[in-house]
Amino acid sequence: MNVEFINPFLSSMLNVMSTMAQMELTPEKPKLKKNEVAMGDVSGLIGMVSPQAKGSLSITFDTPLALATMKGMVGEAPDEVNEEITDLVGEITNMVTGGAKRMLSEKGIEFDMATPIVVSGNKHMIHHKAKGPIVIIPLKSEFGKAYIEFSFDE
Repeated sequence: MNVEFINPFLSSMLNVMSTMAQMELTPEKPKLKKNEVAMGDVSGLIGMVSPQAKGSLSITFDTPLALATMKGMVGEAPDEVNEEITDLVGEITNMVTGGAKRMLSEKGIEFDMATPIVVSGNKHMIHHKAKGPIVIIPLKSEFGKAYIEFSFDE
């Protein structure tokens, strides 16, 4: 998988979280994911297509981090994952993908994005749209973890 393609998404995620939620995330070591079970509690998944690649990205939050993110962005948060939180995760997925799209466009890589799908619940599944390996990068914060996953056709 092309690091040139992954880094703009990671950088956009860190930027969105620091500017919108005043929260710093620390990337941990990327690894290959062997199944479709989500590592966290609520996930945004978005498909992407370009002349160079077809794939998908997901961003998954542990519940405490999702709640803290909402509190950081709007000043208050519910006590549990609800429709407001799933909307927020969908919007963050959109913002991260949009930011990465701008960065990639500057390198001559253009792609179209679908509307994000949000899935939540313990051990929910994330079905990537690509046939390639799934790379997952855990992101650590004081409130729990987020996980950003990529899968692109070979």
